[in-house]
Amino acid sequence: MTKPLTIAMHPADNVAIVANDGGLPAGTVLPEGVPGAGLVLREAVPQGHKVALTDLPAGAEVRRYDVPIGTALADIPAGSWVHERRLALRPARELEGLPRSTFATGPHPDMACPPELTGRTFMGYRNADGSVGTRNLLAITTTVQCVAGVVSHAVDRIRRELLPQFPNVDGVVGLEHSYGCGVAIDAPDAVIPIRTVRNLSLNPNFGGEVLVVSLGCEKLQPERLLPPGSFPIADGRDPASGPETVCLQDAAHVGFHSMIEDILDRARPILARLNARRREPVPLSELVVGVQCGGSDAFSGVTANPAVGYAADLLVRAGATLMFSENTEVRDAVEQLTRRAATPEVAEGIVRELGWYDRYLERGRVDRAANTTPGNKAGGLSNITEKAMGSIVKSGSAPIAHVLPPGEKLRRDQRGLVYAATPASDFICGTLQLAAGMNLHIFTTGRGTPYGLAACPVIKVATRSDLARRWHDLMDFNAGRIAEGELSIEQAGWALLEQMIATASGQPTWAEKHQLHNALVLFNPAPVT
Repeated sequence: MTKPLTIAMHPADNVAIVANDGGLPAGTVLPEGVPGAGLVLREAVPQGHKVALTDLPAGAEVRRYDVPIGTALADIPAGSWVHERRLALRPARELEGLPRSTFATGPHPDMACPPELTGRTFMGYRNADGSVGTRNLLAITTTVQCVAGVVSHAVDRIRRELLPQFPNVDGVVGLEHSYGCGVAIDAPDAVIPIRTVRNLSLNPNFGGEVLVVSLGCEKLQPERLLPPGSFPIADGRDPASGPETVCLQDAAHVGFHSMIEDILDRARPILARLNARRREPVPLSELVVGVQCGGSDAFSGVTANPAVGYAADLLVRAGATLMFSENTEVRDAVEQLTRRAATPEVAEGIVRELGWYDRYLERGRVDRAANTTPGNKAGGLSNITEKAMGSIVKSGSAPIAHVLPPGEKLRRDQRGLVYAATPASDFICGTLQLAAGMNLHIFTTGRGTPYGLAACPVIKVATRSDLARRWHDLMDFNAGRIAEGELSIEQAGWALLEQMIATASGQPTWAEKHQLHNALVLFNPAPVT
């Protein structure tokens, strides 16, 4: 049998997780050199699950990451399996009286750019508005779900018939969504899905080109979605003319095939302009990276997320933009966030966004505890507090420079570490980070997911070597090597950064090779009529 291995995150922790593939059987004696050395396991403990390092009487705090993740519901003797049914969830920290901007009142002394990053570049596509794409894609924006079938058919035709004529175009993406009609379009919260669809259209991977397909009778009319003059037009036309638009209800369309041919005709000149573009060296500061986790397990906060956090710090030091998100998965770490805010105003923005989301959940008569999935628990995460402590590590250690409400787009001057306030749902978070201007996505997973985005390359990081081996053609980076002692967190962070640069320069991810992508899912807290 492989030597038993347990991992504790802090000397003050009174639990450790079992790192061995398949877990450890009852009667295992923990060897010297690991947390809990000399303990005998009273029961089998699965991989990723916690073992009590000391006797935990009923009501005692259970600590991981040197943070109370719950209290013991009954006595838990040392050597016992500590799981969700043995823990009570503590109330969430109130949003009053938080430390604000106490850690970072200016540039952090460790934030200087390392010499290894000075002058580093990636090969990207420069856009007229100054942004940079990592892919060169034709995007077709939709105003309403009604046109989704027509757009899907047109995208298929463009992919088969037109793209071979334009070899420098990486692909075509239909920005389909479930919004646009049957909704309270003027409700206060309707601004969130509307600005999300608008800003999705302006993602830097689309080269500043906008092609819109409308039905004609929907509530979200093209001029409301993309008002003339509100965005640059890449082909030099007068911005006041508005975006290139195909309206399916126009009298000129006689039958389905005339609609498709109209879309293809409008696409050809856009494809020609995109095809003329070439990659060129651009500084790392032009990367806009979104980080996210899904299908998380107890290793997420031990291997993958710390490696991503280290790479995040490197990117921030190089002047790039790094977005972390997932409201419910950082809510229990709110003190850490407000303490790291670069200014009191940033701290206030964090409190504002998380407070709004608290009230949003209350309206639905749920709280943050509803976030944790059966897979999270099977992977050793007992509750949302434990999950949050592992999730927040993805953000690294830099000061938080900006807060972005859901659906908004980052300005060019909003660089550094950004808290983009999104729901934790993989699909909604990814959609909102795309709308914010993300041009590269990092997604960590312990249970495994084939998640991908058609609009942006997604580097999937496995938390465990077992997952990386079994899903060898779905996982792009194996952070499980950290738990096995093959890599340090620092080494993994540097290796991940190199992979990010290669991917941003055109190296395809596994999801791109297999053409795997998930649907765009809008966050719509407004009423549906």
